[in-house]
Amino acid sequence: MTLDVAWVDRWVRRTAAVVAEHRVELIELDRQIGDGDHGENLHRGFTAVVGRLDELTEPPAQIGDVLKLVATTLMSTVGGAAGPLYGTAYLRAAKVTGLPELDAPAVVAMIEAGLEGIVARGKATTGEKTMVDAWSPAAAAAQTAAAGGATALEVLEAAANAAEAGAVATDPMVATKGRASYLGERSAGHRDPGAASSALVLRAAVTAATDPVVPAAP
Repeated sequence: MTLDVAWVDRWVRRTAAVVAEHRVELIELDRQIGDGDHGENLHRGFTAVVGRLDELTEPPAQIGDVLKLVATTLMSTVGGAAGPLYGTAYLRAAKVTGLPELDAPAVVAMIEAGLEGIVARGKATTGEKTMVDAWSPAAAAAQTAAAGGATALEVLEAAANAAEAGAVATDPMVATKGRASYLGERSAGHRDPGAASSALVLRAAVTAATDPVVPAAP
C-alpha cells in the first residue's frame, strides 16, 4: 500500500484511536516520573485533530498539509511539554513532505525532520530519558533501511521497531532532562512516557499503511 494522502489521514486517525486506547497507561507512566497528564493531553489533542480533519471541505493535496494541520492543532490544544514538542515535530515533518506520496528517502526525511524538531524544541539528546530516545533510533533505523534498498513501508516499519526498542531502553535510564530529572536516581526503573507515546505514534503509521480500515473517532 502506498504512503499517500489517504494513508496520512488514516495514520492521524489511528494515532488518535491508539492514544485513546493507551490513555490510562500513558497517564500512569507520567504519574511515576512526571505530572501525570501526558495521556490525557495527547488524547485531547488528537481528538481535536480528528475533529479538524472532519471539518475539511475538500481533501488535502499533499501529505504535508495534513501534518501541518496536526502540528497547529496540537500546539493550540495540548498543554505541558507534549504540545510544543509533538507540534514542532509534525511541523518540521510537514515542511519536507509537500508531496502526494512518500518514497523511501521521503520517509527518512520525514522522520529525521520530526527528530530535529523535538531536539530543537526540547534541547535534549539521547540518553536523557526523553522522547528523543525513541525518535533518534527510529531515524537511524530508517536511514539504514533506505540505504539497503528497503521500500517506503519497510523503512517506516524499521523506524517503528527501533522506536519501540528505544522506548523500552529508557526504563533503566536516569532522567537528566525535563520534569523527571527532578527525581534523579529515582527516575530509573520507569519508562519515559514521551518515548512510549512516540513508539505508539510511529507504530500507528505502519498499521495505517497495512490496514485500510479507517478507525472511528475516539
